[in-house]
Amino acid sequence: MKEIKILIVDDEEKIRIMFDRYLSKQGYKTFTAENGEEALQKFYANDIDLVLLDVMMPIKDGYEVCRELKENSNVAVVMLTAKDDDNDELFGLKCGADDYISKLSSLKVVSARIELILKRLNIINKDYIEYGGININLTTHILTIDGKEKDISLKEFELLTYFMKNKGKALTRESLLKNVWNYDYYEDSRTLDTHIKKLRKRLGKDKDYIKTIWGIGYKFEVD
Repeated sequence: MKEIKILIVDDEEKIRIMFDRYLSKQGYKTFTAENGEEALQKFYANDIDLVLLDVMMPIKDGYEVCRELKENSNVAVVMLTAKDDDNDELFGLKCGADDYISKLSSLKVVSARIELILKRLNIINKDYIEYGGININLTTHILTIDGKEKDISLKEFELLTYFMKNKGKALTRESLLKNVWNYDYYEDSRTLDTHIKKLRKRLGKDKDYIKTIWGIGYKFEVD
């Protein structure tokens, strides 16, 4: 069964510790960050499933972080705030947040809302992703196409996983390098091109699922 990873972002240490301890006891793998910049670093370095994100933070606030996360991935984002203002909630949802929760809510309520979002997004209790005839097992790292197991390198598997998790979303070259290789675009863009070419060859008749978006990057789309 896939391990669910939650990133807790809040500039108040006691809040981070409280959620970290509670969600860990619920069986989640937790990570913490105290500001928006650290949150993005932790996100790109780990395969995060959901981000519990404070609104008011130094360096980068929650709205900025939410926008960047949603521009580069389909990760679930739950905004967490001490403010009780409909306009703030609307702004958070417009930034792409999946939910907006008050810090005054009980831990049980927050946990229940998190579980509902994970179920709605088909993240919880799922150790595989399947589109068309392509199936990737996230636990065993096995790729099957039309029921037949295929050889695939670890990095190709990670690249395909990221594509399939973000199906239908145009992904920039920068975001692919950050999320799959964990380094910046300027360091080596040829690495990405080489792996895309190998992955398309690996997919055979399904190679066109990986579409080139000129001037942007790539998109995984099943016709």
